[in-house]
Amino acid sequence: MDSFAYRKSEEDRVKKEGRLPPGQSLTQKFPVLHYGSVPSFDPENWDFRVWGEVEKPLRLTWKEFNELPKTTLTMDIHCVTRWSKFDTEWQGVAVKTLIDKGLVKVNADAKFVLQHAEHGFTTNLPIDITLAENFLMATHYQGEPITPDHGYPLRGVVGAILGKDALAVPYFWKGAKWLRGLEFMKTDRPGFWEQAGYNNNAGVWLEERFG
Repeated sequence: MDSFAYRKSEEDRVKKEGRLPPGQSLTQKFPVLHYGSVPSFDPENWDFRVWGEVEKPLRLTWKEFNELPKTTLTMDIHCVTRWSKFDTEWQGVAVKTLIDKGLVKVNADAKFVLQHAEHGFTTNLPIDITLAENFLMATHYQGEPITPDHGYPLRGVVGAILGKDALAVPYFWKGAKWLRGLEFMKTDRPGFWEQAGYNNNAGVWLEERFG
């Protein structure tokens, strides 16, 4: 079977399984999409911060971040540019782990989280999605460190977990590449692409792409 026929066969399979959202097509590649240049990484000066509607701010060095308990997830990911990639494996730190370990205590009135990344990039999510099991601060993809153009050393990832249909699934841009911090907020604040006209909710099954 040639590559086109195989891709079409796999696309038909995931569609029959109810895993292919409307307007999406299966890809066997991993397209690179971002605005601006790939930032450099200095492990000695890199840090990760949490602030805003939390009891006290948190700052972790790269070494300290890597000592946190790791989670491995297999997810389907869906890009707003209409490609979908299935059964991708990610490893990293769940946001809920920061809370369970007592490193972050979130105030009761926190309702949203803004991801802050290199170059001033931001993207926003409701707190319920950020704390759900299908959102991860990932360091590894398919068992290897994430490549620089895909967000090394740390990126937010969000997708669909097979059999967990109740979880909200936004488009993949709602996980920021080159992640540097989380700001917990009382009220919502649009991020970079949301300010540029992308849909604030970004639900893949409702095709909430723009406006």
